[in-house]
Amino acid sequence: MTRKFFILFAAALALAANARSAPAPVEGGAVQLGVEGPIGPATAEYVRDGLREAARRNAAAVVLTLDTPGGLQSSMRDIIRGILQSPVPVISFVSPIGARAASAGTYIVYASHLAAMAPSTHLGAATPVELGSIFSGNEGADKGKEKPVADAAATKAVNDAAAYIKSLAELRGRNVDWAEQAVRRAATLTASEALRLGVVELSARDVPELLREADGRVVRVGDRDFKLHTAGAIVTKIEPDWRANLLSTISNPTIAYLLLLVGFYGLFFEFISPGGVAPGVIGGVALMVGLYGLNFLPISFAGAGLLLLGLAFMTAEAFVPSFGALGVGGVVAFALGSLLLIHGDAPGFRLPLGVIGAATAVSAAFILVALSAIWRAQRRRVATGDPGLLGDIGEVLAWRDFEGEIRVHGERWRARAATVLAPGQCVSVVERRGLTLLVEAERPSSNGS
Repeated sequence: MTRKFFILFAAALALAANARSAPAPVEGGAVQLGVEGPIGPATAEYVRDGLREAARRNAAAVVLTLDTPGGLQSSMRDIIRGILQSPVPVISFVSPIGARAASAGTYIVYASHLAAMAPSTHLGAATPVELGSIFSGNEGADKGKEKPVADAAATKAVNDAAAYIKSLAELRGRNVDWAEQAVRRAATLTASEALRLGVVELSARDVPELLREADGRVVRVGDRDFKLHTAGAIVTKIEPDWRANLLSTISNPTIAYLLLLVGFYGLFFEFISPGGVAPGVIGGVALMVGLYGLNFLPISFAGAGLLLLGLAFMTAEAFVPSFGALGVGGVVAFALGSLLLIHGDAPGFRLPLGVIGAATAVSAAFILVALSAIWRAQRRRVATGDPGLLGDIGEVLAWRDFEGEIRVHGERWRARAATVLAPGQCVSVVERRGLTLLVEAERPSSNGS
């Protein structure tokens, strides 16, 4: 019995050890990261974390697949900084078939240690748009004409972007002239053209083929040459974690904008109806999360100010007799603030006009209707306290000469009147003096006295 127990115990330990070691990556394998859609703060954090994980695993290479229309300049530079500092070679791969690496994606391709493209893909259109320091695709620009520079600030932005991508091209030994054209003239290239002009080094249909083609190539990692051994490498794909997914959601301009409005509505209802608790809690959380999401976006303070001013004007309309001037001004300020809230025109980082229009209409209707109800409630006659007694109808309980007792609101009060009253007669409260009410006859009693 004891021997069987020890055998079972040893088998359990062996299974546990295998279970622990099974998910562990094979040293020397490849790590795959995927960038799909607009490049923002969540994308940058995901790529940086993936590069650190690849270094921890001592991976042979990192394959960074790209399919992006562009994104925020700050996020793009964070990704490039991580690639330049990575001790593991990074292979950028514009994939799958039909993908693109426009605008910010072109810079990432140039920053990578090795660049590859799948068939029927393209890259380029890296002209900066100096509106809140963002980069966006300009695929519609004429490749044969240089975009006119409107002012000195735009000239500086274009020159800085051109110098940045040229420095990356010189670092990786890629086509410098075309890199400058991609910035100054929004030039684009197909996969075959990019391979022919020396913009990328490889063409492959998928990741396994890419790793076979990259095997044996020598790349410069930091201050040393690194020979790639990627043929047959086991590929471990790292997906974004919950934090990156959450950050991606709340940094979406539409989501952050709606959270901001929900937060305002919640706090507004808590202030006008204290004790509800739930509106205040929901509003406070939504407001903080919305502000946190907007913190990652290129926000215009003028737009934010107009947005808040519009909400304040629509609120004041219910309390100030402006004959609609504050309400109309609030709606206009709210709409203009929403339009100006997000700087620039980066793909995926703009507020849709439909959302702005719907939010403006709903906010105007919602707030004006709610506040008109508050205004009517404020004008309603007070039903409690001294003001609530004035004008109320009471019944005479006992009376002698010019004073006696009456019942009002179910309470017994001492009362005085300028005329003689009779029990059962209805009276109207005129004034309160201490604990005594001054009353006057409301109508004759039923016995005709």
